[in-house]
Amino acid sequence: MPKPPQNSADSSTHLLYCDGASRGNPGPASYGFVIFRDGEILERKGGRLGNTTNNVAEYQALIHGLSRLVELAATHIVVKADSELMVRQMNGIYKVKAPGIIPLFQQAKALCQKFTKIEVLHVRREENSLADAMANDALDRD
Repeated sequence: MPKPPQNSADSSTHLLYCDGASRGNPGPASYGFVIFRDGEILERKGGRLGNTTNNVAEYQALIHGLSRLVELAATHIVVKADSELMVRQMNGIYKVKAPGIIPLFQQAKALCQKFTKIEVLHVRREENSLADAMANDALDRD
């Protein structure tokens, strides 16, 4: 199992990789996330979302991962996702205009306020393979 690249974060930093999947857009969808601390997997999870869009699935992955980090009492977070749209919206570069995304964006932003420090970064799809696998595994389950 690959480990995330080491960054300048200290040992109190949790690294969250998250990804959403949709087979069809809209279609059967799922989320996946993997949480790392000190270069080791702390937790990974995926779940089904029913029929929805890929953008909704991306936000659900972020929300599920952030919610778990709140439960873990994490304070310093680095989020890595391959959804350029979501990352740019979370960083205030793009406005959220889609009515179905606005409440998810608001929920994600509210969760972000619970951390002392948070960065949301875009990564290439191949750098997000573990979260992608969690989302796809959830879709493949009967």
